[in-house]
Amino acid sequence: MSPRVSALLRIPHLNPAVLWIFGVIFAILVIATAVVWLLGRLKPEKDWTELRLRIRTWWLIVGVFGLALNLSRAVSLVLFAFVSFLALREYLSLVPTRRADRVVLFWAYLAIPLQYLWIGMHWYGMFIVFIPVYAFLLLPMHMTLIGETSGFLRAAGSLHWGLMTMVFALSHVAFLLVLPAAVNPRGGGPGLVLYLLFLTEFNDVAQYIWGRTLGRHKAIPKVSPGKTVEGLLGGVATTLGLAWLLAPRLTPLTPGESLLAGVIIGIGGFVGDVVMSAVKRDLGLKDSGTLLPGHGGVLDRIDSLLYTAPLFFHFVWYLHGTIVTRLGD
Repeated sequence: MSPRVSALLRIPHLNPAVLWIFGVIFAILVIATAVVWLLGRLKPEKDWTELRLRIRTWWLIVGVFGLALNLSRAVSLVLFAFVSFLALREYLSLVPTRRADRVVLFWAYLAIPLQYLWIGMHWYGMFIVFIPVYAFLLLPMHMTLIGETSGFLRAAGSLHWGLMTMVFALSHVAFLLVLPAAVNPRGGGPGLVLYLLFLTEFNDVAQYIWGRTLGRHKAIPKVSPGKTVEGLLGGVATTLGLAWLLAPRLTPLTPGESLLAGVIIGIGGFVGDVVMSAVKRDLGLKDSGTLLPGHGGVLDRIDSLLYTAPLFFHFVWYLHGTIVTRLGD
């Protein structure tokens, strides 16, 4: 068995810092659950159902994600590939598609296991060009061979945008997971993934809280009326502080690099959120689905991550990924 296959099947040893962060997350969920239960007792006249559902769903998300990091890398990659599949399926169920393109959609779905196969093989070169180049060129070629020209440009553009966001962008999270330990001696791949996901999701929460408490000026009123300039700035500032605080435990980033990472994740998360809001408004939808009770669909939960994942990955890769080349990986 090759060293890379053995590494994929081996149960990882989690860094104590990663376990500590998970402990903090579970503590937050315990407190949130207790607060909602208390609110239900003190103010029974109000409907707390949606909030309860949101917290229960977060328990499920954190539990599944925790298992993914504790199981073998192969199982973790399968899980991330499944999330990409759910996201792409949800997206394709929302956008108009042509009956003539059913076979093309099959090839688009087939790109998911192939994309994650390159990650499992640590084949960075193919990972970075497979969807942006090969899928981009070959899928429209197949659509042309079908011979249906009505709605061709819209169909090709919609399909490729879906692949780029739901599969390519999201797969950057998985590639962080398989980076050699030398890239991040402090927390390894799991530390980088946890750092990215925690900051991305906390940024969403922080922007919502700051916007609700201090928000006065609409940021993009025609796209997302609830987003405010105060919420954006407060969220970015909060994320920046957390990025600086957590970086020494989970990442190889210096204090200055961690502050820049906080800005990238804070602004990137905001952009991802409002871009998906624009897509839903174009389609006349409030939520992308109902798979996650209290949250909506998969896209409603990962919209910010679709932007922060590739931005953070290439930020880390540019600063610390050269160690991979020196090691010959």
